Amino acid sequence: MSAREDTLARIAQNRPKGDHALPVVPNFAPLVGDDLEAEFGERLKRMGGRIAVPVPGEDPFAAVRERLDGAAVIASAVPEISGNRDLAQVARPQDLADVDVAIVRAVFGVAETGSVLFTQRELQVNAVAYLAQHLVVLLDPADILVNIQAAYRRADFAQAAYAVLHTGPSATADIEGVLIHGAQGVRSLTVILCPRGTTENATA
Repeated sequence: MSAREDTLARIAQNRPKGDHALPVVPNFAPLVGDDLEAEFGERLKRMGGRIAVPVPGEDPFAAVRERLDGAAVIASAVPEISGNRDLAQVARPQDLADVDVAIVRAVFGVAETGSVLFTQRELQVNAVAYLAQHLVVLLDPADILVNIQAAYRRADFAQAAYAVLHTGPSATADIEGVLIHGAQGVRSLTVILCPRGTTENATA
């Protein structure tokens, strides 16, 4: 038995008997306006992220095309664009340490915080959202929720084996308040507002 299995078995053994319902998530008054797309974009920018709205008929990845063209290793978890690192063939998470750009689709976004949610299904390899130098996120504007409470009520959030909310790129600040992006994770996070199933496959 592994240490993980032993720990989980001990937790299960010592779990209080009976059914214990989770607390009811309250309905808080929204802290954002009705234009969820604009509110999401504003909060994402505050957290160091970028947002791009493709022009119909033009390259949907124009905002990150220069970065894609200059990348040696691209890991794509979306059908809209191809990469050269097949996530299905990754044996160990650390094998993604050399990824320059990762492209994933968010389950949804949260207007109140500028966050995007991924589960193990979208990431394919969970570590890709942390080991890549730059993260490009596709988000359907119709999937932007008003706040975190609305996110908690989503079945795809509650039922996921792994779920993580990302709010901008990695960031840290020292005691003097100097903010540095990319210290412990992705150096940049760009969200492209891209409805599901509307872009054709593009070669990176």
